[in-house]
Amino acid sequence: MTAFQETLSADGRVCSYDRLGAAGSDQPEGPQDYDSVGETLTGVLDQVAGDEPVVLVGHSMGGLIAGRYAPDHQDRGAGLVLLDSTSPTAVADVSDRIPESDTGPAGELRAQTLAIFAGENPELLVFTDGEVTSAGDIPVRLIQHGQQYLGEVPEYGEGLEEDWTAGQHKWLALSEDSELSTAENSGHYIHVDEPDVAVAAIDEVTTRAAG
Repeated sequence: MTAFQETLSADGRVCSYDRLGAAGSDQPEGPQDYDSVGETLTGVLDQVAGDEPVVLVGHSMGGLIAGRYAPDHQDRGAGLVLLDSTSPTAVADVSDRIPESDTGPAGELRAQTLAIFAGENPELLVFTDGEVTSAGDIPVRLIQHGQQYLGEVPEYGEGLEEDWTAGQHKWLALSEDSELSTAENSGHYIHVDEPDVAVAAIDEVTTRAAG
Protein backbone atom coordinates (compact mmCIF):
# COMPACT_ATOMS: atom_id res chain seq x y z
CA MET A 1 0.00 0.00 0.00
CA THR A 2 3.01 2.31 -0.08
CA ALA A 3 2.13 4.14 -3.30
CA PHE A 4 -1.50 4.41 -2.23
CA GLN A 5 -0.52 5.89 1.12
CA GLU A 6 1.80 8.39 -0.53
CA THR A 7 -1.04 9.56 -2.76
CA LEU A 8 -3.35 10.05 0.21
CA SER A 9 -0.69 11.84 2.26
CA ALA A 10 -0.64 14.73 -0.21
CA ASP A 11 -3.88 16.02 1.33
CA GLY A 12 -3.85 14.70 4.86
CA ARG A 13 -2.19 12.68 7.56
CA VAL A 14 -2.11 8.96 6.83
CA CYS A 15 -0.77 6.23 9.08
CA SER A 16 -0.48 2.49 8.53
CA TYR A 17 0.89 -0.30 10.69
CA ASP A 18 1.97 -3.92 10.43
CA ARG A 19 -0.23 -6.11 12.59
CA LEU A 20 1.50 -8.48 15.03
CA GLY A 21 3.03 -11.32 13.06
CA ALA A 22 3.23 -9.30 9.84
CA ALA A 23 6.26 -7.67 8.21
CA GLY A 24 8.28 -5.67 10.74
CA SER A 25 6.09 -6.18 13.80
CA ASP A 26 6.72 -8.59 16.67
CA GLN A 27 5.24 -12.05 16.67
CA PRO A 28 2.03 -12.48 18.67
CA GLU A 29 2.30 -14.35 21.96
CA GLY A 30 -0.55 -16.63 20.94
CA PRO A 31 -3.70 -16.80 18.81
CA GLN A 32 -5.33 -13.47 18.03
CA ASP A 33 -9.08 -12.93 17.98
CA TYR A 34 -11.07 -9.77 17.24
CA ASP A 35 -10.55 -8.47 20.77
CA SER A 36 -6.77 -8.85 20.71
CA VAL A 37 -6.28 -7.29 17.27
CA GLY A 38 -8.61 -4.54 18.44
CA GLU A 39 -6.39 -3.87 21.43
CA THR A 40 -3.42 -3.53 19.10
CA LEU A 41 -5.33 -1.15 16.84
CA THR A 42 -6.40 0.94 19.83
CA GLY A 43 -2.76 1.14 20.91
CA VAL A 44 -1.76 2.35 17.46
CA LEU A 45 -4.50 5.00 17.48
CA ASP A 46 -3.43 6.15 20.94
CA GLN A 47 0.09 6.70 19.62
CA VAL A 48 -0.69 8.39 16.31
CA ALA A 49 -3.99 10.19 16.97
CA GLY A 50 -4.40 10.55 20.71
CA ASP A 51 -8.07 11.11 21.49
CA GLU A 52 -8.87 12.37 18.00
CA PRO A 53 -11.27 10.32 15.86
CA VAL A 54 -9.98 8.79 12.64
CA VAL A 55 -11.22 7.35 9.38
CA LEU A 56 -10.35 3.65 9.20
CA VAL A 57 -9.52 2.15 5.81
CA GLY A 58 -9.20 -1.61 5.46
CA HIS A 59 -8.62 -3.98 2.57
CA SER A 60 -9.63 -7.65 2.56
CA MET A 61 -8.95 -9.10 6.04
CA GLY A 62 -8.08 -5.58 7.19
CA GLY A 63 -11.60 -4.57 6.22
CA LEU A 64 -13.00 -7.41 8.30
CA ILE A 65 -10.99 -6.18 11.29
CA ALA A 66 -12.08 -2.56 10.80
CA GLY A 67 -15.70 -3.60 10.38
CA ARG A 68 -15.62 -5.57 13.63
CA TYR A 69 -13.72 -2.83 15.49
CA ALA A 70 -15.82 0.22 14.65
CA PRO A 71 -19.11 -0.73 16.39
CA ASP A 72 -17.34 -1.33 19.70
CA HIS A 73 -15.18 1.81 19.44
CA GLN A 74 -17.54 4.49 18.23
CA ASP A 75 -15.50 7.14 20.03
CA ARG A 76 -12.50 6.38 17.77
CA GLY A 77 -13.85 5.69 14.31
CA ALA A 78 -15.43 8.68 12.58
CA GLY A 79 -15.77 6.89 9.25
CA LEU A 80 -14.96 3.67 7.41
CA VAL A 81 -13.82 2.73 3.92
CA LEU A 82 -13.76 -1.01 3.23
CA LEU A 83 -11.98 -2.11 0.06
CA ASP A 84 -13.21 -5.53 -1.10
CA SER A 85 -13.50 -6.49 2.54
CA THR A 86 -13.65 -10.12 3.60
CA SER A 87 -17.23 -11.21 4.22
CA PRO A 88 -18.43 -11.23 7.85
CA THR A 89 -19.65 -14.77 7.14
CA ALA A 90 -16.64 -15.99 5.16
CA VAL A 91 -16.34 -19.34 6.95
CA ALA A 92 -19.98 -20.28 6.39
CA ASP A 93 -19.86 -18.94 2.83
CA VAL A 94 -17.08 -21.26 1.69
CA SER A 95 -18.22 -24.18 3.84
CA ASP A 96 -21.74 -24.09 2.46
CA ARG A 97 -20.71 -23.41 -1.13
CA ILE A 98 -17.97 -26.02 -1.62
CA PRO A 99 -18.46 -29.60 -0.37
CA GLU A 100 -15.81 -30.98 1.95
CA SER A 101 -15.51 -33.94 -0.41
CA ASP A 102 -14.29 -31.82 -3.33
CA THR A 103 -10.70 -32.73 -4.20
CA GLY A 104 -10.11 -30.20 -6.98
CA PRO A 105 -9.08 -26.53 -6.96
CA ALA A 106 -12.32 -25.55 -5.23
CA GLY A 107 -11.66 -28.07 -2.48
CA GLU A 108 -8.18 -26.65 -2.02
CA LEU A 109 -9.62 -23.15 -1.76
CA ARG A 110 -12.09 -24.34 0.86
CA ALA A 111 -9.41 -26.04 2.93
CA GLN A 112 -7.04 -23.05 2.71
CA THR A 113 -9.73 -20.57 3.70
CA LEU A 114 -10.88 -22.59 6.69
CA ALA A 115 -7.28 -23.13 7.79
CA ILE A 116 -6.54 -19.40 7.64
CA PHE A 117 -9.56 -18.57 9.79
CA ALA A 118 -8.55 -21.29 12.24
CA GLY A 119 -5.19 -19.65 12.89
CA GLU A 120 -2.95 -21.22 10.25
CA ASN A 121 -1.54 -17.87 9.16
CA PRO A 122 1.56 -15.83 10.13
CA GLU A 123 -0.48 -13.59 12.44
CA LEU A 124 -2.19 -16.50 14.23
CA LEU A 125 -5.54 -14.84 13.54
CA VAL A 126 -8.49 -16.95 14.66
CA PHE A 127 -11.65 -15.30 13.40
CA THR A 128 -15.26 -16.46 13.56
CA ASP A 129 -18.36 -15.46 11.63
CA GLY A 130 -20.90 -13.13 13.18
CA GLU A 131 -23.68 -10.65 12.60
CA VAL A 132 -22.72 -7.13 11.57
CA THR A 133 -23.58 -4.63 14.30
CA SER A 134 -24.09 -0.90 13.94
CA ALA A 135 -21.43 1.73 14.42
CA GLY A 136 -24.07 4.46 14.45
CA ASP A 137 -24.48 6.94 11.65
CA ILE A 138 -20.84 7.37 10.63
CA PRO A 139 -20.14 7.50 6.89
CA VAL A 140 -19.23 4.05 5.53
CA ARG A 141 -18.23 3.41 1.94
CA LEU A 142 -17.81 -0.13 0.62
CA ILE A 143 -16.14 -0.88 -2.70
CA GLN A 144 -16.17 -4.37 -4.18
CA HIS A 145 -14.24 -5.79 -7.11
CA GLY A 146 -15.71 -5.72 -10.60
CA GLN A 147 -13.36 -8.19 -12.26
CA GLN A 148 -14.81 -11.58 -11.38
CA TYR A 149 -11.63 -13.35 -10.28
CA LEU A 150 -13.52 -15.75 -8.01
CA GLY A 151 -15.52 -16.77 -11.03
CA GLU A 152 -12.46 -18.58 -12.33
CA VAL A 153 -12.83 -21.30 -9.67
CA PRO A 154 -14.11 -24.39 -11.52
CA GLU A 155 -17.77 -25.29 -10.97
CA TYR A 156 -18.30 -23.01 -7.98
CA GLY A 157 -16.99 -19.68 -9.28
CA GLU A 158 -20.33 -18.05 -10.00
CA GLY A 159 -21.63 -19.00 -6.58
CA LEU A 160 -18.51 -17.70 -4.87
CA GLU A 161 -18.97 -14.34 -6.58
CA GLU A 162 -22.59 -14.27 -5.41
CA ASP A 163 -21.49 -15.03 -1.85
CA TRP A 164 -18.85 -12.29 -1.95
CA THR A 165 -21.38 -9.71 -3.10
CA ALA A 166 -23.83 -10.85 -0.44
CA GLY A 167 -21.10 -10.37 2.14
CA GLN A 168 -20.55 -6.80 0.98
CA HIS A 169 -24.25 -6.11 1.38
CA LYS A 170 -24.12 -7.43 4.95
CA TRP A 171 -21.51 -4.78 5.78
CA LEU A 172 -24.08 -2.09 4.90
CA ALA A 173 -25.59 -2.70 8.34
CA LEU A 174 -22.58 -0.93 9.85
CA SER A 175 -24.23 2.45 9.52
CA GLU A 176 -27.31 4.36 8.46
CA ASP A 177 -24.94 6.18 6.09
CA SER A 178 -23.51 3.17 4.24
CA GLU A 179 -23.09 2.89 0.48
CA LEU A 180 -21.76 0.07 -1.70
CA SER A 181 -20.21 0.56 -5.11
CA THR A 182 -18.23 -1.53 -7.59
CA ALA A 183 -14.78 -0.82 -9.01
CA GLU A 184 -15.53 -2.19 -12.46
CA ASN A 185 -11.91 -2.53 -13.59
CA SER A 186 -10.50 -3.94 -10.37
CA GLY A 187 -9.70 -7.34 -9.03
CA HIS A 188 -9.22 -7.85 -5.30
CA TYR A 189 -6.60 -5.10 -4.96
CA ILE A 190 -8.71 -2.04 -5.71
CA HIS A 191 -6.14 0.36 -4.26
CA VAL A 192 -3.67 -0.92 -6.88
CA ASP A 193 -5.96 -1.45 -9.87
CA GLU A 194 -8.07 1.70 -9.47
CA PRO A 195 -6.52 3.87 -6.77
CA ASP A 196 -8.52 6.91 -7.88
CA VAL A 197 -11.75 5.11 -6.95
CA ALA A 198 -10.44 4.29 -3.50
CA VAL A 199 -9.04 7.79 -2.96
CA ALA A 200 -12.36 9.38 -3.93
CA ALA A 201 -14.20 7.24 -1.36
CA ILE A 202 -11.72 8.11 1.36
CA ASP A 203 -11.90 11.81 0.52
CA GLU A 204 -15.70 11.71 0.70
CA VAL A 205 -15.77 9.89 4.03
CA THR A 206 -13.08 12.16 5.51
CA THR A 207 -14.96 15.28 4.44
CA ARG A 208 -18.25 14.00 5.83
CA ALA A 209 -16.62 12.91 9.08
CA ALA A 210 -14.91 16.26 9.52
CA GLY A 211 -18.04 18.20 8.65
